[in-house]
Amino acid sequence: MPEMTEYPHGTFCWVDLATSDAEGAKHFYSQLFDWNAHDLPTVTGTYTMFDRGGKRVSAMYTLSDEMREQGVPPHWMSYLSVRHADECADMATRLGGTVLAPPYDVMEAGRMALVQDPTGAVFAVWQPKQHHGAGLVNEPGSLCWNELYTKDLEAAARFYAALVGWAPKKSTGAAGQEYTEFHSGDRLAAGMIEIQDDWGVMPPNWAVYFAVADCEAALEKAKTLGGRVEVPAMDIEGVGRFAFLQDPQGAYFAVIEIRRQE
Repeated sequence: MPEMTEYPHGTFCWVDLATSDAEGAKHFYSQLFDWNAHDLPTVTGTYTMFDRGGKRVSAMYTLSDEMREQGVPPHWMSYLSVRHADECADMATRLGGTVLAPPYDVMEAGRMALVQDPTGAVFAVWQPKQHHGAGLVNEPGSLCWNELYTKDLEAAARFYAALVGWAPKKSTGAAGQEYTEFHSGDRLAAGMIEIQDDWGVMPPNWAVYFAVADCEAALEKAKTLGGRVEVPAMDIEGVGRFAFLQDPQGAYFAVIEIRRQE
């Protein structure tokens, strides 16, 4: 079981959900992924931690009134583990990104900043203190992949290469488009794909993938819980079978049945 106690600089370590209906989202994800929810009071409201088998896998909070007024929809946020949040935020600005929330301490858990890359996708940088990130990954019911959807592959590749040292490697994706794998040292860090015109209105974003034991079964369960299948299940040769969904509150995410090579 891939339990995690630390994350190297430049790898995604955590995801959390901003939602419009905390109780509804809590029910949906707890049932879908067999998560246990634990509400933690904070100075800004309740932060709900999800665990699976006693290992933290993700979290959730309710969209603030200010976020709602600004038109921020329910969404999953990806957190990139870094050595120094302040230095990373400064570097992001010099590279053409925008710091949406300057670095600040999250009590004793860590220090973070909210960054928008030059192509428009938003992510968080996380300098860990007491909270290093997810305690379980790459197993059913846990985070297993983060994927950038953008309209400017070259600009995004340059930005992340300079920011955290990612090296891009091009391949072919599930639907035949060009796909970019980002490598951080000797490990895979993330993926990237170009937003196509026939996909409709889609802003640049970081998508999150959760592993499941059975893709088709997960889709059927999600539908009974009020979710929607946005992209039907399809195979990625040598990887597995995945699909994109929308939860009852409107947040998008993907599930993937990983088929490990023997």
